[in-house]
Amino acid sequence: MNVLFCQRLKEARKINGLSQKNIAESLGIADSSYANWERGRTEPNISNLQNLCVALNVSANELLGIEDGSQIRIADFNQNH
Repeated sequence: MNVLFCQRLKEARKINGLSQKNIAESLGIADSSYANWERGRTEPNISNLQNLCVALNVSANELLGIEDGSQIRIADFNQNH
């Protein structure tokens, strides 16, 4: 798991004044599942990532540490791999 994601997830939660339990309840998951995301032990699936973004009022790019202009275009990726 990306350490940057874990840090940003925790920061976004704290900025919003939410506990791990609050987020877990809003997503309908176990508290321990959410805690494991912040610890980097597991990662959310796409559906949960989308719900996290809504709950925390952040973009997936922000959580994942993707800055504008740094995205890899699929066409570029396919040419290089």
